[in-house]
Amino acid sequence: MTQAAVLVVETYGVAHTSAANAGLIISLTIVLTPLLDRSRGTLPAAYFAAAGVCVLAVGLLMSGNGFHSPRLGDLLMLAAAVIRAGHVALVGKLTGGRDVRPLHLTTVQALVGTCLFLPGAATNLPELSRAGAATWTQLVYLALFCSVFAFLAQTWAVQRTSASRASLLLGTEPVWAVAAGITLGGERYGLLTAVGAALLVAGTYWGQSVERADRRRRVESRELRLASPVGG
Repeated sequence: MTQAAVLVVETYGVAHTSAANAGLIISLTIVLTPLLDRSRGTLPAAYFAAAGVCVLAVGLLMSGNGFHSPRLGDLLMLAAAVIRAGHVALVGKLTGGRDVRPLHLTTVQALVGTCLFLPGAATNLPELSRAGAATWTQLVYLALFCSVFAFLAQTWAVQRTSASRASLLLGTEPVWAVAAGITLGGERYGLLTAVGAALLVAGTYWGQSVERADRRRRVESRELRLASPVGG
């Protein structure tokens, strides 16, 4: 249900704002996920400093096209960031250390999403059946690559790392949005956008290294406690 909610809110959000703004705002997931991911305890302050750099980078990226008051789409994308953060944290908590196959989980998620969306979409199915090859190609691409593959890969990755670390990597999304805008959309960006992209990559890898070091420290501390003789 959280996956379905992410898809709904993101779809309506991007329909009411620019694709660039949508990609930028959704990256705030990197800040929200650590607040919800309680499975690994309190994160070091340096992690939140890295997340702060990412937030600053998002601001610089957004300033490349000029600031504006929040639109409905912007607010929906902010809500999507909150829901996605909860989704990543839940996947990490419910699948970590368990024999849950990502393909099985993704299949169940897709079936539940289908059951939730089908009643609302049923009235438009006759119109969709008359759509051309280009429309069906776009729909298949969105369904298989942007939905099924994306969530399958995310589930597989979260099982093998942490929700916070996965969220930081997902935080590079604005960089890919800028790259796609330049190469596919013919958009042009200024110096602030380039600085923001560089800061976002730097903040992402800084946070990843902090999380990795903290995880290693926790493992070593646990091993030392287990190896210490009881009672002295």
